[in-house]
Amino acid sequence: MSGFDPSLPGPTVIDTTTPHPARMYDWFLGGKDNYPVDEEMGRKLVAMDARTPVMARVNRAFMHRVTGRLAAQGVRQFLDIGTGIPTEPNLHQIAQRHSPDARVVYCDNDPIVLAHAEALLRSAPEGVTEYLQADVRDPGTILDAARAVLDLSRPVALSMIALLHFVPDGDGPYDLLRRYMAALPSGSHLVVSHATGDFDPEGARRARELYEARGLSLALRSRAEVTRFFEGLDLVDPGIVLVDQWHPELGERVPGQENGPMPGYVGVGRKA
Repeated sequence: MSGFDPSLPGPTVIDTTTPHPARMYDWFLGGKDNYPVDEEMGRKLVAMDARTPVMARVNRAFMHRVTGRLAAQGVRQFLDIGTGIPTEPNLHQIAQRHSPDARVVYCDNDPIVLAHAEALLRSAPEGVTEYLQADVRDPGTILDAARAVLDLSRPVALSMIALLHFVPDGDGPYDLLRRYMAALPSGSHLVVSHATGDFDPEGARRARELYEARGLSLALRSRAEVTRFFEGLDLVDPGIVLVDQWHPELGERVPGQENGPMPGYVGVGRKA
């Protein structure tokens, strides 16, 4: 079942003059829920690195693998922040294949995701899905709303897929993560995927400048900086690795991923 409440807080006007990461991600994946400004920005990034659409698909494949693995290990609750525009299978569909009673709360700050919330709420009858329009920088709002669906006295998988590289250091991303994990009980997991400039510093500089010219932030962090997000957590094997190297045996290879290292790190941490 689902309990979608259209009165949940958040802006409802879609800004089509500024590119948005969720809509650009949709364009990279071949979706149609984006605007010319998103496509223009996407094409500029592809011109810098032709593997950018492959990276988006590899990143999504990681989400499938890690969600399936956690659900198979008994995780029944998921809080997915930075959800993006629905592309099947969605996280709740993966989780509910293993556990039909899984409960999932999605969250994003782009109103266009709200417009597609119905697709996010097609839960298995035994489970629950909910959608909240809010920003990762507002953990109070997100956690309060999540409590209406999730039992925060029981383990939760907090998923931040391709999100934190849009949160600059000035917004305190490490403190944000600590606030979220402090609200979750022992046995909860943190799942992160994060773009990096480790393999192409010059390309990373140009990408940052492109984002900044459009009023956006891009923080391409190093492996050590990504590892910091897991301080106080027990890293799950194989630790912080490139996105395509996290348990590749759990899914299909993405065509093109063999053409050099995928410039992103992923990791899963468990709260003891």
